[in-house]
Amino acid sequence: MSACAQVPAKATSPVEQPVVAAPEKALNLPNQELNTQLLYEFLLAEMAGQRGNLKLASDAYLDLAQKTNDPRVAKRATEVALFSRLPQQAYQSAKIWMKLEPDADQPRQATVALLINAGHLEEARPLLEQLIAGEEGNRGAAFLHLNSLLSKQANKKAVLELVKDLAKPYPQVSEAHYAIAQAAWAAEQMDLALTESKEAARLRPDWEFAVLLQGQLLQRTAPLEVPELYQTFLKAYPKAREVRLAYARFLVNDKKYEAAREEFQKLLKAFPDNAEVTLAVGLLSLQLNDFDAAETYFKQVLDMDYKDDDSVYFYLGQLNEERNQLDEAIQSYERVGKSDYFLPAQIKIASILVKQGKVEQARKRLHQVPVQNNQQRAQLIQYEAQIFRDAKDYKGAFDVLNHGLEKLPNYPDLLYDRAMIAEKLNKMDVLEKDLRKLIQLKPDYAHAYNALGYTLADHTTRLDEALKLIEKALQLSPDDPFIMDSLGWVQHRMGKNDKAAETLKRAFAIRPDPEIAAHLGEVLWAQNKHDEALVIWQSALKDAPQNEVLIGVLKKYTAQ
Repeated sequence: MSACAQVPAKATSPVEQPVVAAPEKALNLPNQELNTQLLYEFLLAEMAGQRGNLKLASDAYLDLAQKTNDPRVAKRATEVALFSRLPQQAYQSAKIWMKLEPDADQPRQATVALLINAGHLEEARPLLEQLIAGEEGNRGAAFLHLNSLLSKQANKKAVLELVKDLAKPYPQVSEAHYAIAQAAWAAEQMDLALTESKEAARLRPDWEFAVLLQGQLLQRTAPLEVPELYQTFLKAYPKAREVRLAYARFLVNDKKYEAAREEFQKLLKAFPDNAEVTLAVGLLSLQLNDFDAAETYFKQVLDMDYKDDDSVYFYLGQLNEERNQLDEAIQSYERVGKSDYFLPAQIKIASILVKQGKVEQARKRLHQVPVQNNQQRAQLIQYEAQIFRDAKDYKGAFDVLNHGLEKLPNYPDLLYDRAMIAEKLNKMDVLEKDLRKLIQLKPDYAHAYNALGYTLADHTTRLDEALKLIEKALQLSPDDPFIMDSLGWVQHRMGKNDKAAETLKRAFAIRPDPEIAAHLGEVLWAQNKHDEALVIWQSALKDAPQNEVLIGVLKKYTAQ
């Protein structure tokens, strides 16, 4: 079943394409004389199409199809209407075409696609049944194409029922079960999707698509079963490229980098000239701090005809930074061209210059970077402010952000960053003004509510207002541990230490962050659980020995 009813990708005028009858069999053509009126209408349709008046061209061809009963004209009318994105005219033309060629697949396919695009699934059902029945030697392909035809339908349950009915006469066709599995997944019926994908694999044991679909389903429902699925299949079919690739990516997501590298190396052995696999092995080697191997693989990619050398030079820059070969890192970053990696490379160069003590040179470089949009401009401003922030020159960071907001007065990230720096400078009026403006600009920005609520709780007695803001943030982002931390802190400030301890323990379990540890310890201390507080503080300090908040809390309480 081919996608014959789709609009051509090439945006050329349909009138440039000649009307040619299908060569495989003779058409039943009408005994129609080409009179003056018909000739006039043909010329009108062609000229309208050439001049871009596609509605007139489509109407004229539809009228000609109705008058001539010629399948060539009906086909032409369908093509012109599809090109013109006039589905109603296309459907009318396709119906005429199908009536004139009742045994041909092409007009039936066009009509089916138009009915499905219009959401008329029940009208499309008998035509789909005919198309699948007619594909006696290629029913698998018909079922594979079925889901792409139906994928844009909003009523996923109706699609599932249709696919199940269409598949019912073909219980031994693996692709029929695969089509049901895909439709069931879209309809959120995971058990059925998994059952049907397993049946597809049983009927066709070497079919990678069925196993890949099972793997995707198991990642959502039973991720611990995914490795066994892939390993069992690869043991039976060691040359299964797509499954091994999926398994390697699964291992990467599971942070099992050594095992992932082994799988990619097997792929590399089978496909030594594959640049993407070589790059993947290089990246995993970099992740595992095997810098010599990473460099070898990256250079191999550069010797291949790879589509994105800029990314490779960027990774070589990272590698040289890890080796502390900063001049070599700059050279690699300098080779990154005008691509998605260009701006990050420029920021990396500035970062290295700061490490080398060349702060003004770093700032000058940032000022000279060409930008394409306000997002890139804001990123550069943020990084320049970060240079001052890292040096604890909060006044310098504040000035950079002030200057940036003169150019981009409503840019959310800059407003947020200036608010956070204003807190360091005790400019609470600026902080509140910026965050309230940010909330107005982005009412769903959870961290703006959170930052304002936390600041009011920490620096003022406006605790009820702070609580409302933090609760709003938590409503927008329910599982955010940092917002939970703010909630626990305002509960503590309101004297509700039991609730505060419960909230902060939940936040700390999700994210054992040193500042959450500092707050949790303070609440435990207030509950006279001094030993428990000290254990949490000291444990957090091992992981974050330079954290200022944690150090300050320890000094405050251990000096008592």
